[in-house]
Amino acid sequence: MKRIKNQPKITLIGAGPGSADLITVRGLRALRTADVVLYDALANAELLNNVPKNALKIDVGKRANKHRFTQSEINLMAVGYAFSHGHVVRLKGGDPFIFGRGQEELQYAEAFNIETVVVPGVSSSTALAALQQVPLTHREYSQSFWVLTGTTKYGELPSDFSLAAQSNSTLVVLMGLKKLAEITSLLRKHRKHDTPVMVIQNGSLANEKVAIGTIKNIAKSVHEKNIQTPAIIVIGEVVGLHPTLARDYAIATALKN
Repeated sequence: MKRIKNQPKITLIGAGPGSADLITVRGLRALRTADVVLYDALANAELLNNVPKNALKIDVGKRANKHRFTQSEINLMAVGYAFSHGHVVRLKGGDPFIFGRGQEELQYAEAFNIETVVVPGVSSSTALAALQQVPLTHREYSQSFWVLTGTTKYGELPSDFSLAAQSNSTLVVLMGLKKLAEITSLLRKHRKHDTPVMVIQNGSLANEKVAIGTIKNIAKSVHEKNIQTPAIIVIGEVVGLHPTLARDYAIATALKN
C-alpha cells in the first residue's frame, strides 16, 4: 500500500533554559511526532532522544560569531522539509518568542500556507533566577522587572537600557556578558555602585557557574569564576536575597553582635 505523504506542518518549540527536563509536556508530545527536527545550539541535545528514530535531525545552531546557517537558510530549510517530509519541528532554546526570532520563522512559513503551531518554552529570563532562589519581584524590593537584550541587531545596547537603569525594577539581561563593562558603567552613572548583581552561565545544567557581586565588583567576580557565554545577568536589590548573600549577611550581623 502506498504511503500517503504527511501534510506540511511546522511546530516551533521552546526547549527551556537548559536542562532537558524543563521542556513542557506539550513540547515533548510534539517532538515525538516529528519527521524532521531543526535544533538550535541552546536546545539540550538530550531532547533528541524523544524524536522518532527515522526522523532527520539537523543542527542549525547559531553560536557567538559561528553561524552554521544564516537565518534565511534556516527559514528555507524548514519550509522545504515541511513539503518533502511533513512535520518539521524547530527546537529553540528558552522561549522562541523572547529574543528568539520565532515570529519571523512562522511568518515565513505562513507565506507558503503551511500550518504552524507554537509551543511556548520556559524562558531563561525568569527561570534561572528562580532556580537560584532569587525572585525577580518582591513586595519590599521590586514591583516589576525588565527583560533586555545586551546586543541589538546593530551590536549595541537597546536604546531604552538607560531608562531601565534609572528604575528600581529588577533588570534581566540576555546576551549581555560581552557588554558587562558598558552595562555597569551605565548603572554607575545612576549611583547604583552597590546594587547586587548575579551572572549565571549554563543555568540549570550540571556545569552551571554563578558569579555574585555588586555593580562595582561584578566584573572581577565574573573573571575569577571564568564565566563565559551563554550567560544571563540579573541586576537589582532582589539579588541580595540569594541564599549565599543572605547567609553572609547573617554571619556578619552575628559577628557584630
